[in-house]
This record gives sequence, C-alpha cells and structure tokens, in this order.
Amino acid sequence: MIVHFILPGETLQSISGEIQLENPEYLKEYHNEHCGKNEYIGNELSPGKKLLIPDIVKIKEYNSRNDAPFKKRELNPILNFNPEGLQQKYQVRMIETNATENDSVKSSTTSFEVALQWIRKEDDQHIFHLSKDNIRSENGGKMGDLAAECIKALNPVEIRTNAKGKVLKVSLTKEITERFQQIKERLSDLFPDQYAALYIEEFEYAVQNGKLFDERMKEDAFIRMYFAPIRNAFKNGVSTFDHFITYESIPVTVAQRVENIHYTEEIILLQNLHYAQIQNDLDYTGKFTLYTKSGIVKNIEINYNISQYSVKYTTNLSVSEMS
Repeated sequence: MIVHFILPGETLQSISGEIQLENPEYLKEYHNEHCGKNEYIGNELSPGKKLLIPDIVKIKEYNSRNDAPFKKRELNPILNFNPEGLQQKYQVRMIETNATENDSVKSSTTSFEVALQWIRKEDDQHIFHLSKDNIRSENGGKMGDLAAECIKALNPVEIRTNAKGKVLKVSLTKEITERFQQIKERLSDLFPDQYAALYIEEFEYAVQNGKLFDERMKEDAFIRMYFAPIRNAFKNGVSTFDHFITYESIPVTVAQRVENIHYTEEIILLQNLHYAQIQNDLDYTGKFTLYTKSGIVKNIEINYNISQYSVKYTTNLSVSEMS
C-alpha cells in the first residue's frame, strides 16, 4: 500500500493511468476498504487529502478481471479518413483574451471563412486546396486589412496530409508562385505607405522561402486544429497525440475520448491534456465532431488558457461547417 496526497487537478482516472490500473473504480474501492471512517472518497477527489493506493500485486489482480469500462469496442473506434470528393466551407471564429492580476482585460475577435477542397490522392497522401475569405478582425486597423489581403492573395494554398489526415506540408500552388510578382505589385498599389512596404517585403520573404512558409502555415489556427492527428489509434478508451498550442508553439500531449458510445452518423471526441501534462498554469479542452463513415470534421470547439508573467491568456477557437 502507498499513501498519496492528492494534487490539484488529479482525478481517479489520471492517478489510475499513472499506476497502470485499468479500472479507476478499483482505486476508489481499495481506498474505502482500507481507510478510516472519515476518509471515504467519492468520484471527485479533493486536493490535499490522503489516498491509499494498491501495490503492484493488487493492481495486477484488478487488471486480470478485464472489466474496465474503457475496453468496450465503442470507446475504441477505428477512425477512418476518406475525404475524396470533399468540397466544404467552414466558419472560423477565434476569441483571444488577456487578463492581468489587476483585472485589466483585453479581448480581440477574429473570424474568417475557409473553403476546403479535396484535389487528389498521391500514393497514401491526400492533396487539398484551402482558401480564406471574409477575414475580419476587431483590432486589425489598416495593417490588419493588409494582412487579410496578403492571405487572400495566396488563395488557394496546397495542403498535403498523410492517410489519416495529419498535415505534412503546406505550399503555394504553381499558379500563385508564377504570378507572385503581380500579386506583390497589386498589394503595393493598395497599400502604398512605407510601413506597408516593410510588411510586404517580409511577406515576400516568407512566401518565397518554402520551408519558412510551411512552418508558418502549420501555425495557422484552422490548419493546426483541422489537420491534427485526431485519428490516431485508440487503446483502453484513449487516443493521444503530440500537439502544440498558441503561436509560441507550446508542446502538449492531447488525450481524447469518445463522449457517448451511442453514436451513429456522427462521433464526438472530447479532448484534454494527457494526465502526465496536467499543470496549474496550462489548461486545454477540446470537442471534435466527426462524420463516422468518412472521418471528416464537422465542428471543432477548442478552449485553452495559459498563465505567464502574471497574465492569463485565454483562447476560444470554433470551427463550424457551413451549409
């Protein structure tokens, strides 16, 4: 028996995962069988309280019963990715908020539409064309308008994914590459001031450097979420993948589970940080709705916050299929 004092954010599920106990119910059962009368626990754990943990022999005995709920077939789906013929528009909305300790709050909202079209398949890779339009930013101003025009000028960009829909490479189409100088001249005519000229020069550098363009485009809010490796294999009711959040590219490991086993045409995946990465200054939750048969994303809802230097940064990202 091991005595453990519960840490903030820990759950029966997270602790069971750490000690490789398959069914979290046995963790509660074991504690309540061996603790004092005033130390019983329920499904919700309280930080600072004592928790009695079984030893490895007892854990193996529990696991041998093979009755963990997460072993149900419905909780371990095989997620396919069959995007052939896809031609869909999505509405994207991102709200970013910065809150300081003295209650100063700044918020900005960005929205745009994405047109996504499947083009072809090469070996085990899928090729898509992605275009953005109706880009709006509350605090953009003139430079925001320039940024929006630069983005639209590159429509469509080409996205290459693996067989499961994870982004591999983002690049310009041949047509855009060939007429980029015309695009640059048009942007310079629309925004003739010196600050815009500096922005356009930097834009040109990023566009003409294929590696840099690929890196920056993979940071795009829509691309990094829509083409995340969400179709990784499930094991014991959980699928995990390495990811990053915010434009500072903070690495995280995301764990996802099926919300409801009674799915038919659509399946909903709930996401949070893998138990090994739970920390006080970072929180992440996500909800993906996929079409069961094709594995195509219908809707996305992502919320995350991170505290740095006495400032709490909160981001809400939503992606909705347009009719």
